[in-house]
Amino acid sequence: MVLYEYPFNEGIRTMLRLEHLFGRLEMLVARDDAVDHHFALVTLFEIMDVASRADLKSDVLKELERHRNQLQSYRGHPGVSEKALDEVIDRIDHTHGALNQVSGKAGQALTTNEWLMSIRSRISIPAGTCEFDLPAYFAWQQHPATARRADLGKWIASLVPLAQALQLLLRLLRDAGVPHRVVAKGGQYQQSLPQGKTYQLLRVRIDPNCGLVPEITGHRLMVSVRLMRPDADGRLRPATEETALDLALCA
Repeated sequence: MVLYEYPFNEGIRTMLRLEHLFGRLEMLVARDDAVDHHFALVTLFEIMDVASRADLKSDVLKELERHRNQLQSYRGHPGVSEKALDEVIDRIDHTHGALNQVSGKAGQALTTNEWLMSIRSRISIPAGTCEFDLPAYFAWQQHPATARRADLGKWIASLVPLAQALQLLLRLLRDAGVPHRVVAKGGQYQQSLPQGKTYQLLRVRIDPNCGLVPEITGHRLMVSVRLMRPDADGRLRPATEETALDLALCA
């Protein structure tokens, strides 16, 4: 099953974008080719751009505190494992403490590195990092992969607490949604949402053998999934067949 996720607010949208970038960064850093480490730096700068929102760090810290308080309320509840509860709360406390110790915005410490910032200023220019433009960067790309990876690890270190906090928050959010099977009749599915409950994320799973792409829209009152089929040129056309989906609403 192919998973599609749809955020209901800007905060979750930002978290998902950063999760995507951190996942790409981890994959690129693990490789050995200089071109992979070049795009690891591209991704690092993208993370700095997305995470530069002034209130992102405080929003993440508040979300961690909110989850902690909610979980604390489950103490003594029948059917709740105190051991499992303690493990989750301890992880939240550890993640909160690590992020809280990072001074300033995410990646702010890297802005004082003139060498990195010289690369950042040219990396969005087509072929702007050629050896005749940035000879020092070209020389760095000739270093052994282990040396380049060590440098990347040093630069990424200040962003690790944010990555871990986002990973934990999104896992808690996704675990809150229970998937259920629905049927899109005529290629469309709509569901009204109960008033008084705020959902943050919609997760839709679809069988890849169907060859369909879901177009998802949603707000606080309703979610809608329209199934589309790409034609030979890649353009999406509405599908009309009845199709089963797995859908989960996460609050």
